[in-house]
Amino acid sequence: MTLLSIPLAVVAEQLLALGVKPGGVLVVHTSFSRVGLIEDGPHGLIAALRDALGPAGTLVMPSMSDDDDYPFDPRRTPCAGMGVVAESFWKLPGVLRSDSPHAFAAIGPRAAEITADHPVEVPHGPDSPVGRVHELDGQVLLLGVGHDADTTVHLAETIAGVRYGLPKFAMVLRAGLPTRCEYREIDHCCQNFNLMDQWLEAEGRQRRGIVGHAEARLARSRDVVEVAVRRLRENETVFLHPPGVDAECDEARASLLDS
Repeated sequence: MTLLSIPLAVVAEQLLALGVKPGGVLVVHTSFSRVGLIEDGPHGLIAALRDALGPAGTLVMPSMSDDDDYPFDPRRTPCAGMGVVAESFWKLPGVLRSDSPHAFAAIGPRAAEITADHPVEVPHGPDSPVGRVHELDGQVLLLGVGHDADTTVHLAETIAGVRYGLPKFAMVLRAGLPTRCEYREIDHCCQNFNLMDQWLEAEGRQRRGIVGHAEARLARSRDVVEVAVRRLRENETVFLHPPGVDAECDEARASLLDS
């Protein structure tokens, strides 16, 4: 079946019907290949998101480095691994990008606040872009992706104080010099973040719909964090696969022995 190109005005209407709040803060994770044909492609989707939010709204997207072996430069470092929409977004005039290999980019009245300096050593904690979206009672839009792409769940893991984590490093510029920064990051395969669907929807805290040609999920950041933290405090390893299923989750489990 051939997909028809959807006008930007229709995409904006879809976003509003889903529950995107005009004037709010919205962090978006997206797979454009699933969004499909819309007017003006990835730039059109960004335009539709901004239209739905209006001039008082702030749009936020992940903008992380693809290569930790090279110092991050917010003016040049690509984030192609985040998808074509995120890669297109940070290059647009007026978009601010945080100076961190765990960067996010934003445009709108709260952009400077959201993209202010944040510690490399705690990638997705309260003092990070996703932490600030949470503090500002922003929304999370998953467009053509599931919660396994939802960085806000990592914020919940940090707030819950999970003990699993793996040694990581990133190259950063400090006083203009490349510097290796070593830290411990909460890390695993993230597939079980998709449990958030049933938990959020059981409490009426997530909405689903179609945006473009893709399935979309929308929830308050605070709802994502509250529900995930509650589950993590009941069972610290709820997001990890059982032993022997996934190598990344096995490493995370093993790290508990060293904590």
